[in-house]
Amino acid sequence: MHLLLRNCHVVSPAENINGRFDILIINGVINHMGVVWQHVREVQQFDLAGKIIVPGFFDMHVHFREPGQEYKEDIDTGIMAAAYGGFTGVMTMPNTNPPIDSPEIIRQNVLRAKNKIVDVYQSACATTGRKGEAIGDIESLIKAGALAITDDGSPIADDKLMKEVLQRTAKFNKPVVQHCEIMKITEGGIINEGIVSRNLGVKGISNASEYEIIERDIKLTKETPGSHYHVQHISTKEAVELVRRAKAEGINVTAEACPHHFILTDDAINKYGTNAKMNPPLRSEEDRKAVIEGIKDGTIEIICTDHAPHSAEEKSLPLDKAPFGIVGLETSIGLSYTYLVNSGIISLEDMIMKMSVNPRRLLGLPDINLKVGNPANLTILEPGKTWKVDKTKFHSKSNNTPFDGWELKCKPVGIVNNLQHLINV
Repeated sequence: MHLLLRNCHVVSPAENINGRFDILIINGVINHMGVVWQHVREVQQFDLAGKIIVPGFFDMHVHFREPGQEYKEDIDTGIMAAAYGGFTGVMTMPNTNPPIDSPEIIRQNVLRAKNKIVDVYQSACATTGRKGEAIGDIESLIKAGALAITDDGSPIADDKLMKEVLQRTAKFNKPVVQHCEIMKITEGGIINEGIVSRNLGVKGISNASEYEIIERDIKLTKETPGSHYHVQHISTKEAVELVRRAKAEGINVTAEACPHHFILTDDAINKYGTNAKMNPPLRSEEDRKAVIEGIKDGTIEIICTDHAPHSAEEKSLPLDKAPFGIVGLETSIGLSYTYLVNSGIISLEDMIMKMSVNPRRLLGLPDINLKVGNPANLTILEPGKTWKVDKTKFHSKSNNTPFDGWELKCKPVGIVNNLQHLINV
């Protein structure tokens, strides 16, 4: 792959790069950054005036549903959704069927995703079968390629089990990625506990179901030297404050947030129905503002999607029977830019840190350095472009989203990675 990307505005905050360059890529490696005056033969050229090149974006919370639920998504379609959404790397969750609780399944998925335009990394189950009863062979799972340990979709509920998971992962400097939910509290819950749930006459899911388990986990992390605890899809004001205090105490706690939790509230159920049903649920306006503040002040250092594909048939079921979750890979960049950067809450550089640099560092992956001699791993954005979400054009197998028809700023228009490129300019 030989490419010449002309008139690029390159922004890489970790390297303190913010300027205009031509980028020559030969055999997938950055050969030159600067002005390219001469004609370069046998090189595909793109004029990227008005576009921004950033280190390839990374989503550390996606569901590709393989093995077992390929009718919703598979590795190939998930990769295409990620690529067209502007991501060069993802980490998949292990709540598949069967769960990813063995080195054999990890190796199988790694082989399926090998040499694709998007790097697909695996997380693995903390407990055997994701049942929360017996700890898995964490050492073997990590050696097979797992970047993180989680029972995502379910919490590691037992105190002693959670402590042991923290101890074992600490030996390998890997994070425990926790789905923060107390099942005894949420059982039978459908949406956030509040005015909307009461008006609809359905059982609500209280904030306590999230923050009480986070409070326990922070205590266990503090007691476990070398451990790293990561809060998935944070949604409540109490949880944000707990993470903020833990960081102030020097406890190794990190957190992620999804666009739907910093943009929507539980009132969206009235308009979007089951496409606004997710777990954790959309919360109150007070909670939404708290998540925004956590993103702004650095309490929340990761933005991810929790990309959760479901079939149209499943999402057409009644509210109490439809599954939780929405797709997010093909809307995340536009939503984050529109509602965080364009609205003045964070800078573009902050967004790049939270969607490219920080997730890779958290998972122990190398930084993407935009320097001569390094492999090209790039996301191309058109920040000035206004575009409309059209779920019929998604590359995912599923289109369960509340954002269909929304007008957004900043369109991902290409990626370059692994000797491949997908550029739509």
